[in-house]
Amino acid sequence: MVQHVTLMMISGPLLVLGTPSHFHPKNVVFQTLTKPVLSWVLYAGVMIGVHLPGPHQFIMNNPWIHSYLEVPAYVVVAYLFYFNLLDRNLVGRVISPAMAVIALFLMMVPETLTGFFIYVAPTSIYGGMFTLLDQRRGGSIMWSGGMIVDTVWMAFAVYHWIKSEELASEKVDEEMANEQ
Repeated sequence: MVQHVTLMMISGPLLVLGTPSHFHPKNVVFQTLTKPVLSWVLYAGVMIGVHLPGPHQFIMNNPWIHSYLEVPAYVVVAYLFYFNLLDRNLVGRVISPAMAVIALFLMMVPETLTGFFIYVAPTSIYGGMFTLLDQRRGGSIMWSGGMIVDTVWMAFAVYHWIKSEELASEKVDEEMANEQ
């Protein structure tokens, strides 16, 4: 569980922030996969999907799937989701800073609910693979830890929203001064 939070909620956004601001591939596949709604659905789908009992047990029984499919999927899908949400010098954005904050807030719903349902399950939902106590610890880490990490990225996005509004205000002030 902790690895999921780290890969999806920390590594992906940090990779986006480390991407040069001039990086805007014209590749149709990349542009499609970074569209806000589709990338949100992909991110939520991967996060929820791997925690469903059937897929989770299959992944745990086949370690190569975890290493070569699940882990790369976490990083790639997170990168696609955060690509247009986090500030990269506000260049080439396809979503407004306000909508970025809303998208980040909306992602808290599936993250929180997934952790919550893992936590409140009355028995081991993974076929006895974990003790109930371990399952509850994992669910609480996903539930509360995810919210803490989300809050950091939302604060970051709000900061850049405010900065973009300041820039827009300065432009308006400059235009008004030039008219006089």
